[in-house]
Parts: sequence; C-alpha cells; structure tokens
Amino acid sequence: MFDSEVQRILDFVARGIGVRVVGAPGSGKTSVVRNVMSNLEKTGVSVHFISGLRTHRTIPYSAIKGLGLEMRPGRSGVFDIADVFSSQLAKAGKHLLVVDDLHLVDSESLAVLEAVRRRSDCPMVATAPETWAFSRGQLAVLNNGREAHLQLDPLHYEQVHLLIAQVLGAPADADTTARILTKSAGNPRLIVRIAETASLSNLLVMKDKQWCMTADTLWNEHLRGTLEALLAELNAEEFTALHIMAILGTARVDVLHKVIQPDALEGLERRGFLSVLADHHNGSIAAISPPVIADYFRGNKKLRDRKLLRSKIAGVLEAAPQMAPEEHTTADCLSRVLSSLRLEKGDEDAITSRHFHDHNADRERIRFERWQTNKSAANAAALLRIYWGAPVNVARASLVCAETTDSDADPRDRLLVTITEAMLAIQTGRGPSAAVDILQRFAGDNPQLVSEVENAVLFISASHGRVPAGSAKEPSVLGGQGSGMGTLVHGLLELYRFKPAAALEAVEGEGDDDAFSHLRPFIQGFALFAAGRVEESLVFALDWRAEARKNLDQFGVVTSSYVAAHGLLYRGHFEEAEYLMSSVFAMGRPGFVVDSLYDAMLRLAGLRHATTAILPTLSIAAQARTEAPDVGPIPGIGKGAYELIAHNNAQPSVFDRKAAKLIRRQLKSGYVLEAMMTALLCTCLCPGRPVLDLLQKILRESGLTVHDQLVAIATAVVEGDHKLLGLLLKHYEPDVDTYQVGMLLRGALKRHVIDGDAAAADALAQASSIFAVRFPSANEQLSFNSFRTTPLTEREIEIAVLAGHRTNVEIAEHLGISARTVENHISNALRKTGATSRNSLFMLVGNSLPPR
Repeated sequence: MFDSEVQRILDFVARGIGVRVVGAPGSGKTSVVRNVMSNLEKTGVSVHFISGLRTHRTIPYSAIKGLGLEMRPGRSGVFDIADVFSSQLAKAGKHLLVVDDLHLVDSESLAVLEAVRRRSDCPMVATAPETWAFSRGQLAVLNNGREAHLQLDPLHYEQVHLLIAQVLGAPADADTTARILTKSAGNPRLIVRIAETASLSNLLVMKDKQWCMTADTLWNEHLRGTLEALLAELNAEEFTALHIMAILGTARVDVLHKVIQPDALEGLERRGFLSVLADHHNGSIAAISPPVIADYFRGNKKLRDRKLLRSKIAGVLEAAPQMAPEEHTTADCLSRVLSSLRLEKGDEDAITSRHFHDHNADRERIRFERWQTNKSAANAAALLRIYWGAPVNVARASLVCAETTDSDADPRDRLLVTITEAMLAIQTGRGPSAAVDILQRFAGDNPQLVSEVENAVLFISASHGRVPAGSAKEPSVLGGQGSGMGTLVHGLLELYRFKPAAALEAVEGEGDDDAFSHLRPFIQGFALFAAGRVEESLVFALDWRAEARKNLDQFGVVTSSYVAAHGLLYRGHFEEAEYLMSSVFAMGRPGFVVDSLYDAMLRLAGLRHATTAILPTLSIAAQARTEAPDVGPIPGIGKGAYELIAHNNAQPSVFDRKAAKLIRRQLKSGYVLEAMMTALLCTCLCPGRPVLDLLQKILRESGLTVHDQLVAIATAVVEGDHKLLGLLLKHYEPDVDTYQVGMLLRGALKRHVIDGDAAAADALAQASSIFAVRFPSANEQLSFNSFRTTPLTEREIEIAVLAGHRTNVEIAEHLGISARTVENHISNALRKTGATSRNSLFMLVGNSLPPR
C-alpha cells in the first residue's frame, strides 16, 4: 500500500538525508517506518528505534530508555545518556535513528536526542501528526541536519479497493468501496476497521465473489473503541462541537458560529476533524471528517438523547440556508485547469462525496413527498430527473413510472417519464427491446410526440445494438424542437460514426431548451477529443466538471470526467486521470445512462495496471458490470478492448489476430470511433500490420489528418524501414500524438525482443532513446509488460530500471549490495529478456513496475 513512500524514504536515507513523515492519526505513519526499518535491516543497517507513548510522555527518560542502553550506576543525566548513545552511533557500519510519534516523546528524552543529533550525522526518520504545533524541544530535535518532508495523504478510491481486498481476502463491489471511502475519508486505519467490523456484524456479505452491503449503514458497535481512541485528545468543548455538527449535518460556517465557540471550531479544523468547503454562494460550509465520527454520535444512545443540546440548536435547524445555482464560467487555458485539478487532489474525496450524497438524498426525499401528494407528470419528471445522475432507487422509480397521471401534463414531462421507464427496463435486465416496446406504446397513445419518440428509439437502438448507416433514416431534427432530441441524437450518431466535425455542427448553439441538458456539452467535449483537439477538449471538460461540482450535479461530474479522463490519458497524465476517475468512483454507482460511463472509467483505470503490472493484480476494472457487450458506442463501454489488453498472454501475432477481429466487430456495429481508438491503442502497444491497416483505412475514410505523422512512423516501424524511421523521427514536429509516438517506439522494441529479432530491437532501442532525449516526457510510457511468461525477479527489475542511467558501482551503493552482485543480476535479466544491451534492457522494463 505504501511502496512508493517507503522507496522515497529509502532513497533519502541512502543519501544521508533524514525524513519527517507526517499524516493524520491512522494514516499509516507507523506502518511506513516499520517497513523502512525492515528493508534497511535486511541490508545490514543498524536501526535505533524510539517510540513515543501517550501514557509515558510525562515519565522522564521513558522513550530513550526503550533503547536498552547500558548505563553506569549513578550516571543517568541527559549528557551521560547522550554519550552512550552517541558512541553506539559512532560504531562501524550504517546507522539510522527512527522516532515514531515524536510528539509523544517525554521532554528528557527529547533533550538527549538533541544532544545526540548535534554530535552525530546519523539521519533520523521521525513521524508526527500533520497539524501538530511542535514545541521548541521537538523542533530542536527535528531541525538538526538535512531533512526531507513526506506527507501521507488520504487514500483514493483505487487504493481503498486494494486495501479492502487485502483485509477481507476478496474485493468489495463499487458501492461498498465508495461507502467505506466516504465514511473513512480515506484514512487507512478506519478503512480496515470499518471493513473488518462490518464483516463481523454481517453488514457485509460475499456475493458473486465480491463483498456487498446488506443494509444502508456500515456503523456497528464494534467500531466504538476505534472512534473513542481517535477522539481521545479532544477537550470537552471540541467534543460537544462535534456532537452539534453531527446533529446539524453539513452546515454553513456562519450557522455553526451561532452555537459553537470559534476556538472549538478552529481546534477541530487544526486536528483534521473539520473539513471546510466552498458553497454555491462562495461562502463556506463545514462537515465532520471523517464522516464515520458523525455515525458515532448518532449511533450512541447516550449521546443521541442529549435533549438540552438539541433544544439549543433547534432554531438553527429551521434557519438552514437554501442553495442556489451559480452562473457558468467559461474555459480559460489548459495550464489553468490542470493546475486546478492538481490542487483539488489535496481535498478529500470522501467529504465531497458525502456532500453529493446528502444533497441528492434531500432532493429525492422532498420531490418524492411532493409526488405522493400530487402524482402529476411534472412532479414525476422532477423526481426521475435526479436518477439520471444520482443512484437509482429502482423500487421508487418503478412506482413513480407506474402511478403517474398524464392528465393536462406538459408533453416534455410525459416524454421524460416514459424515457426513464424505458431506461429502467434496460437497467433491470429486461433489455433494449423492452425499452423500445415501452416507447412505441407511448407513441401510439401520443401521436403528437411520434417524432420525439422515434429519436429516443433511435438513441437506444444505436447505443445498445448497431448504428444505422449514414444513408439510413436520420433523426427528425426539425420535429420536436422543444426538447432538442433530434439534434442531440443526430450529434451522438455522428460521434459514434467518428465524424466529429458533423457532431459539433449538429449541436452548435446553447441548447437552452434541451430536455437532456448534459448531452450537448458531452457531445461537444468528446467530439473535440475525437477530432484531435485534445487540449481544447480538456479545457472544456475540466471547466464543465468544476461547474458541475459546485452545483452538486452528479450527472455533469460523471459525463465531464469521462471526457476529461480520455484527454488526460491520451497526453500521459496518469496521476491526474486516476485522481479524477477516483473522485467519480468515490460517489458510488450513478444513475441512468451515466452508469455505463462509470463502468467505462473503471475499465480505463484498469488499463494502466493491465499493461504495466508484472504479475496479475487486483484491478478496479473488476467492479465494472460483467454483462456488458464486447463492443460499445464509445470507448470503454464495451468490455472487449479492455479484456483484449488485460488478458494478453499470447505472442504478438495472436494479439494482432484478436485485435483485428475485435476492431472489425466494432466497425460492423457502426461504432467507428471506438474502432479507431482501439486500433490506435493496439498499434502503439504492439504495432502490427493487420491492426495498422485497419487504422489507416478508418482515418482515410474519416478524412482526419491530425494523426498523419503517427501513422507514417508506425508504417516505417511495421515495415522495418529503419532508415525511413530515422528520417521521420528527425523531422518530426510535436503534435497531438507526441506521447503516442514514444509509446509506439517502446511497443515495437518489446515486440522485436519477444520475436527474437535482436538487430531490430537494438535499432528500436536507439530510436526510442533519441526520441526520448529530443522530446522528454515527465509521464511514464504505457506499454505491454513482456515478461508474464518468464518474469524477472523484483531485484532484477529494480536493477534493470537503474541500469539505464547509473553504473554498476552506483547501483551497488544505492542498494547496499556488491557491484559483482549487480553485474550478475543484469546478466540474468539480459538472458531472460533477450535484450542485447543495458540500454535496451532499460527500455524494456522502464515501466514494468506496478504504478505507484
């Protein structure tokens, strides 16, 4: 779970630099330092471990005496102990001082440590809370010598998914993972305890090899002790403040100030128990973090029944502010939106997700009660519209569709109710044919809406079966201008057919009257991406996503994130893409239509692991619906491309055959955009003639020239024309495919190694190195791991990665082994992989380690 953090600390320590590891309680600080100690002790480093204990911080010398130093009788002062400890650190060999929970170390032990650190250059690794106000004595110990700073951030969705699987022995489904992330705020200790106790309480059960929730809550009495320990440092005012916030829920800060002292609120925020977010009025709202703390107060009868406290805040509850939408902001530039996204990574997914959940639940409750009072189509449409983005209550949605009255209803409301009923039929497993039957019956009863219904039928048929040829019946663009269905469906079909210019033309305009307002920006954003205008697409999608987050619009967040994720992945921004998709996963499975985009992003997130992991790993792609077809209207909705790449254990020629077969199926269904993206990805991962021919044919027929340089380079690679390849790379001008060219060269190198063509492999290794020097990328190259059948050992891979830029002596020093051992590992790696040089070995395994 903390491999990258451990490796960073090991690298700092190897250079004689100390490290301060900070994080919230339960963030994994102790686990990290113990892993570091274990790694160093294996290499012969002497580790001196000191641990601060809450019950011992007032006992003089308690921490330093834990070292078991041999002291003379009567010589137990600060400098006496410092002399003995310093002599230990001066012994031959490498030493490391580790202080866990420095903030709990007693003052006398701190004095000894300060004296020792002044005398010794031994690096120190120390852990402490991220928000702790250090005393002068603690700072005196920390600020001696060189020191690096390592922050342990809350875990994101994919990490939570892996941790739950480690703890419970099997993965959890998407909703369970999202719920545990939301309740724990990404805190590793809470994730483990919530998962363990929920399983113990039968709140989680195994179903279809995944853990699933049996109730709407994961709170159980077994969590009480964990929460009591977490809150042990709070004073009475802060504890009461948390209780008030648990009663109020998410509330405006100015509302909280009426019933909570400002000092208590500031103390909670400093300790990390209060998360402040911007609301729709650009003010501030506050929520308890981690949210499971609120469950602790609500689930404890003694605390829950404090009537005087409830009476005190009753007036505040009645004055809760109402939310209002904010005006749309326009796109600015790529650097701005990427910077905003990277800053957002510091926020807590769980708090944002909880805010969405609370908002959706309140809206659903209010609108359902309104519908129960008056079962009109307008009230039904208002409620059902929530389910197009937020999680669907199938029983409630079915009831509304069945019992809504149509008398004197607005045609657009009746149409939305009927389309929702049709989408519900698909979601509940009745299939597209049942959805079409529902729509056609509605058209028979409402002839004035036939045009709109035909558009809806065409959308469902094309999205779940086959896109009609361009000469076939097109949507009625003029008919039913009131809802804009004709233009939206026309734009979607053109997008499916990989005609981005036609799709953009179809959805020009603001679309103020659109019944389905989010489809127009979705088509616009993804058409920009399909046209090769990736930067424009990213700016558009990330600005749209920021606005949707402000408006608590889950439909908008999911659709904009899908568009943005493709742009980020295409440019190689894996960390940003993984965070963005993780923030969507944290909200849980969404509603109609966008649930397929949710599954698509699960598969996209799994692709990186599928191509880089040496051994089969637990991937969040397993949470995507398995009943999905192999082909789909846009990339990721069909599972075929992911499974082709994830389960590739065959020779390149077999991969070529399988890939070409899948692409032809996609073309036969009319999903030309998906076919193009599959062909382009497969060509870059493992360039071969059959797939390249299909890619060239698709691009030629589309008239799109933006990928011409990439196709020319791929052709030279496949034909083995190294002279032409050199010329093309020499005169290459940076374009939208610069990242893909680097991926293509590495993929070709690996293919030649597998095929045993040493001369071609060396030529590609040289070309790839020259290209990487000319166009350096901060992002790792995605490529197939070629070693699934004969994997290298972890140590061989580690040394092969270093061999690209360090000598054997430097590697030996870095790893604490002999140069002869390094030489042996490199020889073994060359033999196993078939690589003929250190450089080609580095190019082969440069990204074969699992992503950090």
